[in-house]
Amino acid sequence: MSVLIIVFLTAVVALFSGVFEQGKFARYIGILGLIIALYVSFLPECSFFEQYRHMYEYGPNTALFTKISIVTTLLLFFLGGFAFSNHRSHQSELYALMLFALCGGITLFGFQNMVTLFLGVEILSIPLYVMAGANKTDLRSNEASIKYFLMGAFATGFLLFGIAFIYGSAGSFDLYKIHDFGTANPTNVMFILGVLLILCALAFKVALAPFHMWSPDVYYGAPSLITAFMASVVKISGFFALFRLMTIGFAGVTHDWINVLGVFLIITLLLANVMGLAQTNAKRMLAYSSVSHAGYIGLVFFGMTSLSTYNLAFYLFAYSLSTVGVFMCLIWVEKLKRETSFGAFKGLAKSEPLLATTAAISMLSMAGVPLTAGFMGKFALFSQAMNGAAFLVLVAVLGSALSIAYYLRLIIAMFFFKETTFKTSEKVTLTYNIVAVLIIASIIILGVFPDLFAKQFGL
Repeated sequence: MSVLIIVFLTAVVALFSGVFEQGKFARYIGILGLIIALYVSFLPECSFFEQYRHMYEYGPNTALFTKISIVTTLLLFFLGGFAFSNHRSHQSELYALMLFALCGGITLFGFQNMVTLFLGVEILSIPLYVMAGANKTDLRSNEASIKYFLMGAFATGFLLFGIAFIYGSAGSFDLYKIHDFGTANPTNVMFILGVLLILCALAFKVALAPFHMWSPDVYYGAPSLITAFMASVVKISGFFALFRLMTIGFAGVTHDWINVLGVFLIITLLLANVMGLAQTNAKRMLAYSSVSHAGYIGLVFFGMTSLSTYNLAFYLFAYSLSTVGVFMCLIWVEKLKRETSFGAFKGLAKSEPLLATTAAISMLSMAGVPLTAGFMGKFALFSQAMNGAAFLVLVAVLGSALSIAYYLRLIIAMFFFKETTFKTSEKVTLTYNIVAVLIIASIIILGVFPDLFAKQFGL
């Protein structure tokens, strides 16, 4: 909980820094606060917070996913100086909202109680509704904000109805008491209905089909840095919350929800990858790519072992690195061209080879090409799922094969056009180059030496 408090205070200070110099210090305040929070996340939890353990527990798994989300947010903050150059009058609010959303994510990593789950989901979601509409003069951004808000309200309704059914049957909000009730009463209709309603609500948060319909439009309309945050940090938070809830609270009725989740994954893997092939815009393609990765991550629920949590963490970290790598390229191209079609990327490798290489390696990692972190993440999840759902693995392999096609379209546009369309003297900043090198090195090193992940994150 110490980390949560540090991130919250950083968000408050960043917000009020907007009073001075149009908030130009907010980014630096956020970076400093995140570095301090990352350092504290490696320390033992303060004994003072033991009294709140029935609501929030900062255990090893909570610490692991907190570190991953902070590292990802930190990388996005480093990109913010260029990405938010059009939002100088309210950039402090955007940085503060990102940090408030991160507070919601950290809450979801350690919730012990259904009330804490609800608070975490809402603290995570409400800032996103605002950030999606940050481009006030852009109709697509306005549409993204309204659509995300309305669909999010429906999902919240599902979540609250589900929690009400669970409480009505189990008589408690505590995860472990709910687990005991489910184990003792596996045929209780009200309890099972509550489980399915909550599954649908959280499927919306992680963009599992058929609850993904908001995702392409919201990702496309939101500012690109916010889209990267939603595709990485929000997905990390949502998936671990779903994993924690299903494997602790609802483990007693696994047979009732696991088949429903399997159907969601099949629809997700096939629909998202087919729709990704049909896109002509890189940002929308990445939106469907994000949906498809929700399908791959969902395989963690099948054939579970003692390493399932670690496999989930590794995949989410590898995917987040790749997401930041692709979006930093997209942000730069969008600023220069004011569009994100595949044609806008033609010849990028001629003028900015490092940026193009980062995007290419990131997409190859997303596709699961060997010697990348993404390959090792997929290999671990697929190997695990083979023990319980071989058919799902087959569908996932087919989806991965389809994804290579739409990733290659962007790679071809960047590298295989002789003439560059970037007739500008503006060059990528030193910060972007440093982040690019870090991402390339991390993806390749973790692809060759995956055990380094455990060592670096204190496992």
